[in-house]
Amino acid sequence: MDFGVSERIETIVSMINEFVERELIPMEPEYLVHDFNEMLPRLREKQAMVKQMGLWAPNFPVECGGMGLSLVEHGLVSEALGRSPLGHFVFWCQAPDAGNVEILHMFGSDVQKQRFLNPLVAGDIRSCFSMTEVDMPGSNPVMLETMAVKDGDDYVINGHKWYTTSADGADFAIVMAVTNPEAPPYLQASMIIVPSDTPGFNIVRNIPVMGHEGNGYGSHAEILYQSCRVPQTNLLGPEGQGFVIAQERLGPGRIHHCMRWLGICKRAFDLMCKRANERVIAPNGKTLATRQIIQGWIAESAAEMEAARLMTLHAAWQIDNVGAAKARDSISMIKFVVANTMNRIVDRALQVHGGLGMTDDTILAYFYRHERAARIYDGADEVHKTSLAKRILRSYEGREVR
Repeated sequence: MDFGVSERIETIVSMINEFVERELIPMEPEYLVHDFNEMLPRLREKQAMVKQMGLWAPNFPVECGGMGLSLVEHGLVSEALGRSPLGHFVFWCQAPDAGNVEILHMFGSDVQKQRFLNPLVAGDIRSCFSMTEVDMPGSNPVMLETMAVKDGDDYVINGHKWYTTSADGADFAIVMAVTNPEAPPYLQASMIIVPSDTPGFNIVRNIPVMGHEGNGYGSHAEILYQSCRVPQTNLLGPEGQGFVIAQERLGPGRIHHCMRWLGICKRAFDLMCKRANERVIAPNGKTLATRQIIQGWIAESAAEMEAARLMTLHAAWQIDNVGAAKARDSISMIKFVVANTMNRIVDRALQVHGGLGMTDDTILAYFYRHERAARIYDGADEVHKTSLAKRILRSYEGREVR
């Protein structure tokens, strides 16, 4: 496999790193203390700059208005953008919109693409993905209570969802709901587009996460679907294929997440090294960097970060070249390896900063609050480890080992 990076991608990543450093990182102190919606006018100004640079929507298809980067190429871009919590939104490749674009591009009808996909890629609207339920285990996506029942030419949807990221202000949701309750478990659910102005689409609240409720794009909503009626033409793909479509979404989505997490790793690592070199801890001028335990953290973090990065790029290369199904084991591995690597490095960086690390005077406390969930969403660590182990063990059944 060739991890060589083209001159074009090197230039793009360099431009993004410079933009993040010059335009976005200086906005972070304001972002940490203001509502997202208050920041939106200034973020729109930055987005206009990105469009002028020709770097808008890097992972979206060219025919829709994106740059059409491969998964490996976008992984490198995502790593650079991940250094700031504003990066992906400003360059318009943020979750959950990125995954919804992939679904609409692969499974949407021409009418659906015209109404929802094109304006979504253009940045004229936002979307959300409504799958996780309050009373059902998110680790088992075939267990859903939300029902979509046919009535004439419509579906009538009833259910209770939460952690619908960015629903506040979104123009539509892609909803996972049971349409075929008598079918085998993996063929019961479908994906249905629900415009957010549909009667019965009710946002109950933005859920406080680690004490922060958020609003606009920076929020996670609890939603009640109460006799929510949409035309059957809003069905995405064939009926009963919701789980299959979700799997198509999750493979590339995990690459996006993992490379963003590696960008967070790099930012936390840079801050940790700078703090260690500068923080004087003794009258003789010795700094934290002279302490062996700090040196151990630095060395371990550098090695863990590089290993996680290579694993993720390898998984992206596999998806690009042989498809997500054959990359299944690699996708499972990177999910828990990179999430835990990020959590450890952020924790070490925060510890090196001491009391300062607990404040919002650096970005570290924000990362600590918001990225702990990386080990839960898109499949908890334990689920990925268990399913991976079972597949590995099956491959040894009847095998001679000497």
